[in-house]
Amino acid sequence: MSKPNDQNNKQRQSVPNYMKYSGMAIQMGVIILLGVYAGKWLDEYFQTAPYLTVALALFSIFAA
Repeated sequence: MSKPNDQNNKQRQSVPNYMKYSGMAIQMGVIILLGVYAGKWLDEYFQTAPYLTVALALFSIFAA
């Protein structure tokens, strides 16, 4: 008789690797896009050069 944990492990192993990593890539992309758009909005709000856009884009890359 198999244990419930064995069934869960079999189900987890059946998920292809590309599905795991594509989810991670989508999350990283969303974080970076949010950082860039927040920087653009702040630059327009404070009427500054694109320093905040660059700063938040770099920060979001490292955060992702």
